[in-house]
Amino acid sequence: MLTRASADAARGGELARYISPKGMEVLRHELNTLLRDERPRIVEIVSWAAGNGDRSENGDYLYGKKRLREIDRRVRFLTKRIEKAIIVDPAQQPRRGQVFFGATVTYATERDETRVVTIMGVDEADTVRGEISLISPVARALMRARVGDEVRLMTPRGDEMLEVMAISYPPATGMGA
Repeated sequence: MLTRASADAARGGELARYISPKGMEVLRHELNTLLRDERPRIVEIVSWAAGNGDRSENGDYLYGKKRLREIDRRVRFLTKRIEKAIIVDPAQQPRRGQVFFGATVTYATERDETRVVTIMGVDEADTVRGEISLISPVARALMRARVGDEVRLMTPRGDEMLEVMAISYPPATGMGA
């Protein structure tokens, strides 16, 4: 039987896989760069260094092998992320009056501070650009809210109320236009 906690965890796992088309493009570009450029270059260095004799004190060889392991680990990670990702285009969101993935939300805190955040995928959120992860506490509190709603954000200092002031999405793109 699926309990509420396990249902939330399953949903959270699925939400963690959401990514925008641009975010997917960035992941694919990184994977391609690693496979087509960086890995072959490091393999060449390791091959050259291995031909220089004693490998136990060969810095180029040791560093190259370490870097290859790092690259291979990142390639596996990116490959899994790309395979399991669910691409969601925020511009195609039909329910623009509620907060969902890709929404830019303006909200006010109890201290009368106004903040603007855009809710993005785990692998693409960048706080410098005002983006937060879909699974962050703020995003989870704002999810499904409408303009004028007050939502409760649980923080280490205690509960805080946030009031949703505005919700926007990227402009809808016409299909076949």
